[in-house]
Amino acid sequence: MLVLFTGVSGASAHAALTGTDPQDGSVLKSAPRRVTLTFSESIGLLDDSFRVLTPENRRVHTGAPSHADGRSDTASVTLPRGLGTGTFTVAWRVVSADSHPVSGAFTFSIGKPSATAAPLPSAAAGDPASTALYDIARYAAYSGLALLIGTATFVLVCGYRGSVRRLLLTGWWTLLGSTLALLLLRGPYERGTGLVDAFDPSILSDTLTSRPGIVLVARLALLAAAVLVPLRAPLRDRPPGRAVLALGGVLALGLAVTWAAAEHASAGIQVPVAMVSSVLHLLAMAVWLGGLTALLTALHRPAEPVSPAVVTRFSRLALASVAVLAATGVYQSWRGLGSWDALTSTSYGRLLLVKVGAVALLLAGAALSRRWTARLAAPRVAVTVPAGRVPVAVPAGGPGEAEAETDGRLKEEGPEAEGTRDRHDGATEDGHDGGAGGAIDAGHRQGLRRSVLAEVTVGILVLVITTMLTGTQPGRAAEEAAAATAAADRPASSTTLVPFDVGTPGGHGKVQVELSPGRVGENSVQAVIIGPDGGIATVPELRITFTLESQKVGPIDAEITDKGGYWTSDTLTLPLAGTWTMKTTVRTTDIDQVTVERKVRVS
Repeated sequence: MLVLFTGVSGASAHAALTGTDPQDGSVLKSAPRRVTLTFSESIGLLDDSFRVLTPENRRVHTGAPSHADGRSDTASVTLPRGLGTGTFTVAWRVVSADSHPVSGAFTFSIGKPSATAAPLPSAAAGDPASTALYDIARYAAYSGLALLIGTATFVLVCGYRGSVRRLLLTGWWTLLGSTLALLLLRGPYERGTGLVDAFDPSILSDTLTSRPGIVLVARLALLAAAVLVPLRAPLRDRPPGRAVLALGGVLALGLAVTWAAAEHASAGIQVPVAMVSSVLHLLAMAVWLGGLTALLTALHRPAEPVSPAVVTRFSRLALASVAVLAATGVYQSWRGLGSWDALTSTSYGRLLLVKVGAVALLLAGAALSRRWTARLAAPRVAVTVPAGRVPVAVPAGGPGEAEAETDGRLKEEGPEAEGTRDRHDGATEDGHDGGAGGAIDAGHRQGLRRSVLAEVTVGILVLVITTMLTGTQPGRAAEEAAAATAAADRPASSTTLVPFDVGTPGGHGKVQVELSPGRVGENSVQAVIIGPDGGIATVPELRITFTLESQKVGPIDAEITDKGGYWTSDTLTLPLAGTWTMKTTVRTTDIDQVTVERKVRVS
């Protein structure tokens, strides 16, 4: 069950912040020249991506946001000179590659932390009205797509010959209106501003030139082209031609691509495979749920009866859709979750479990509908009975499922019920017959209608959860963000004990070396000599160097100096993260010395 209906939303997306420079909570000796953020994937910048605040909560005039060293997974901004001292707050907001905005804040101090600092804004800072309306428009867009594609498929592929104009127009107008709303609300949604910015010409211009904006404009163009597909008059006399089927298929494919190109599938790992999987998953969802809605509507129209052949075709098409949902769902679940633990440890995983339960109910309803479809598809044989007797229509499988009609029912039907009565479905498997001769009898119609209604109801719930998933950080990205946070929360220093022995009496002991903060950039080193008796000892010379052998960097001399009882240095700069080799050289006399190696981790 886990694999169904997850593909629309599964991906390693929503950029996770993996590092900041300066580091969160760090204390610097001098003011930095710029602030740089590093993310787990490519991000887009806004005009207002950075807000740097002084300890007095006044905004610092910064440069324009840019990508550091041309790397698309970074965001950087230059700082002015003369910042002063104290604790500064950096609030940031960027747009991840899957088109969802992400934001946050951190602090750093110059000189020493100040008694007061600007309050940290919420990580989810944004205008509630803009966000809520944008989410509503996304729900409506998914619903409109399902109704439009599902209804068109019910007509073009399953051969229903009744009127579907109202359903098609509802789906078309819903998708058109929601797409226009998304286009207008995109700017405020990205920036976290109010609804008044929806009509700001400069913001709208930025939206139209961004990838999400281009995709939405393409969707509008496809909807305009969809008006050209004939779905009514030609089908009353003959099946749709190949040109109509091809045009409808191309338009449906194009509409699905506009989702995949701007949602989770467009970012993270294995983007080409994820794009194909997302398109197939979305189309299968639309055919199944939209087709169910069309079938339910048709079953409520006695004047335009549905033939068993049409129901049978849709049942087979729905089964194929479920198979596609299962295949793509397996891949999307793996891609979005990243690990089994993410099912319970992340919001994405817990929401996915809720969806799995809803899909289980949906499949139960589908199984019930298929049972009714199987009864409709069972051929019946004609039975000739004398007038006034009880006629029986016997299924081909035997008399065990015979249906009897009372003599009173015959009398109500009139003289035409006397003599020979032939009960049949009136439709061939390959024909497009939906006339009254192939109508479903009242009992089967009512049973099928109830089961389809149950499917549609649960299907709407699944669609709502699917839309919620597209706005939730996937488990893989959430775990990446948690790992980055854990790395940032590690102790600000590391301590290493280095035992030594120069081979002379009393020439042994330990060197306690503290590296702070043990991260890329500026570090301080403090070392203490512990003698054989466990007390503090002195030596003529102590030298410490660092080498990153995997990158052929070093040795870098820490240049520690004797401060009278301990050795220290504040000038060590380690340029890269990794496992460094720390060599400690201890000289106890003019001729006796030893060098000992230890591994230290720099993050």
